[in-house]
This record gives sequence, structure tokens and C-alpha cells, in this order.
Amino acid sequence: MTACTATEADRRRPEAAPSPRVSSGSPFGPLVAGMPGYPRAGDVYAAAGANMLAEAVRADRSLVYVPNTKSNDVSVIDPATYQVVDTFPGGPEPQHVVPSYDLRTLYVASSKIPDGGLVPVDPRTGEPGAFRKLEDVYNLYFTPDGKQAIVVAEAYQRLDFYDVGTGRRVRSVRFPSCGGINHMDYSADGRIMLFSCEFANRMLVLDTVTLDKLREFTLTETPDGMPQDTRLTPDGRHFLVADMRAHGVYVFDAQATRQERFIPTGRGAHGIYFSRDSRLAYVTNRDAGSVTVLDLATLKPATTWKLPGGGSPDMGGLSADGSTLWLSGRYHDEVYVIRTSDGKLLKRIPVGTGPHGLTIWPQPGRYSLGHTGNIR
Repeated sequence: MTACTATEADRRRPEAAPSPRVSSGSPFGPLVAGMPGYPRAGDVYAAAGANMLAEAVRADRSLVYVPNTKSNDVSVIDPATYQVVDTFPGGPEPQHVVPSYDLRTLYVASSKIPDGGLVPVDPRTGEPGAFRKLEDVYNLYFTPDGKQAIVVAEAYQRLDFYDVGTGRRVRSVRFPSCGGINHMDYSADGRIMLFSCEFANRMLVLDTVTLDKLREFTLTETPDGMPQDTRLTPDGRHFLVADMRAHGVYVFDAQATRQERFIPTGRGAHGIYFSRDSRLAYVTNRDAGSVTVLDLATLKPATTWKLPGGGSPDMGGLSADGSTLWLSGRYHDEVYVIRTSDGKLLKRIPVGTGPHGLTIWPQPGRYSLGHTGNIR
């Protein structure tokens, strides 16, 4: 979220979609002001298919960035050789590596109170910049028009909004009922935000523009639930919410007005990632040492991949071609490389202590809404 001039901000902003906005008769409806249209109706991630790299990222170094929460550093892996090629300071308690809205900067978000902040990384070179202190940057997202960055201050139940052009905080809203506010996603039209409240067993629905609380849900499968990753399905019809205490995934409707069902996956359900063809979801089960593959047409488990010898698959992302899934091993100080065609574990790569929200780069798509690669 480095401050830049208006000219630079305009230059960095992604171009509008090459095809018209989907019609109001689609599941998406009219989009929130400033949000880019979709190139194809019915698929939120139509512009993020296999190897659909934007021109701006094609020359970026192919690297995997792993924030190690307990050793306060970032391990950098060459995905071609599976070797750690660099290690640099990630700030106090680095949690996630987040692509900027314009895909031109990667931010290492660190959340230690009161010393956390952001370390910008130039994806062209893989080199980190100067640490910027910001309060409790557990996670980082962006508004659908790309004008503001959203710092998720988990410990304070707060969202802090920063102007991308100036780097200044422009508004801050606290939600006391949402203990452990952390992961979120937008509806397909960008009009609502669905947040998980990890320490309150709740989900929070906000109006994207006004930040008014529209509704909240107490999750039903267990009284001590801990909702985690929150993702909109490619068809825009459902939100999926992984819960590591309920050991599965909740399903909400397109505008998060109701909880529709629950899908058991495995102990410690945590991260959610979509295949490049938008047909499958990969759900990491951190405590079970497995990944459950969901068929998105039926929202039912198709198979489960068990890591040989165990592990703690947490967060990560897909390679640009979709052939491999890269995941941090939170409790085992390693990274897993899984072949998506059959679930075979290709490699375990030792990294620092407490690896968390890794990002593999470059990624397909036009703009980033935040987290470790929520790119549309």
C-alpha cells in the first residue's frame, strides 16, 4: 500500500474487462460502482484460468513466498527446483503474502501487537522493500474498485481503510461482535462482504459501500466453531466457509442471506482454493493432514488426498497452470507441493518456523481482492 501519485495510480490500475458486463438476468446482477466487468457470464474467475497471465506480470520472477510466523521471516522458493533461494525479514509475526490490487506489489502482512505492519516486495525481482509499521495487519484486502486497501485488524475487531494513492487511513470501523475478524470475500456483484469471526463462531455481512452491518450468523455445527477461509464459488451462487472446529465447510447463498448446508471434509478445515477450470474446490484439512476435493457442480466431496506421513496443510495457492497446489505446513515447518491431477505429494520443502499464508507468483487474473491470491 505504498503511497503513489495520482498518475502512477492510474497507470497501475487494471484495464476494464474486454467484454461487456453480464446482464442483470445473470446470477451477478449490476456490479458495484468501479468494479471491473466479467469477460464471461457465469464464472467469477473466467479471467484467471490456466496461464491467463496479465501482461503486467509476465516478466515477474516465478517464486513462492512463504511467511514464517514464528521465525519472523519469509522463505523464497524456486518452484522449478523446489529449493529455498532466499530468506528475508517479514516483520513481526508475518501472516500472509498478499498481491496488491494492480498485481504490481506483494505485501507481507505482519500482525504482532503493536509492532506489525507491511513489507512490500517487488515481484519483478523478488526483492523486499522497507518495512512500514501499521497496526495489527493480520490480513489485507482491497475494495472492488481498487481505490482502498482494507487492513483486517483481527485483535481489535476492526477494519481500517487506506487510500491506495496516498497511503493514508481514511476510515476505520470496529465490529465488537466479530471476535477474530479475519478472512473475507465479496459477492459476485461486489455489493456485500462476508467476513469470518474466528473467535466468535460467527459470520458477518457488510454493505461494501456504507460498511453497515446487514446481518450476522451464529454457525450451527458446533458451539465452539472457528470459521476460517471464506470464498465465493466460481459461479457466484454460493459462499464457502471452512471451519476448523466443525471440520468442514458451510455453504451460504449468493448474497449471504442464509446458511444453506454444511459439508464435512476433515479435521481442521482451513483453506479453500479453486481449480483453474472452476470445476473443483480444494479444502485443506490442517489437523487431518489432508485435502478434500469438492465437486462444485454438486457441492459434494469427490475425493480426499491424504499426505503420506502426515502434515498440517494450511494456506497457499495454485500454480499458474493449475497443475500443482502449494500449501504451507503450519505445524511442520515445511511446504507441500501436490499434483492436482491425482493428489500425489511431489515434494516437502523445509522452510522457517510456523509457515502460514504463502503465495505462489505470478498468478493469472486481472486484479487482486486480497488474501493469498483472490484474483478475478
